[in-house]
Amino acid sequence: MSELLFSPDHAWVLRDGDHATVGISDHAQDSLGPLVHVDLPSIDTILVSGASCGLVESMKTASDVIAPLAGRVVEINKAVLDDPSLINRAAETDGWLFRLAVTDGIAASRLMARAAYIAGL
Repeated sequence: MSELLFSPDHAWVLRDGDHATVGISDHAQDSLGPLVHVDLPSIDTILVSGASCGLVESMKTASDVIAPLAGRVVEINKAVLDDPSLINRAAETDGWLFRLAVTDGIAASRLMARAAYIAGL
């Protein structure tokens, strides 16, 4: 089974061959507080690694979602659009944001195992 990898921008990635599921880390959702709104990229949007691709908003602040990998969005998690607090309850499982068909895995070298990510907080 694949493990979650983390970007310096507080996104997590779960790779499955040429596809990847992306969400925000538990640390990120905890820092933001209760989420009230989520904007996600549309299906077929081409994402550039390191570029803003969405927004998560709490009562106190909003934060850009930064694409951890380049690729084409193939699925979005409609459940988090309907209930953003799902991210607070299950950031690293059911609260995923979108799935990508990865087009450039070079950025994967920026991703870290959980221990390295936590050590860098």
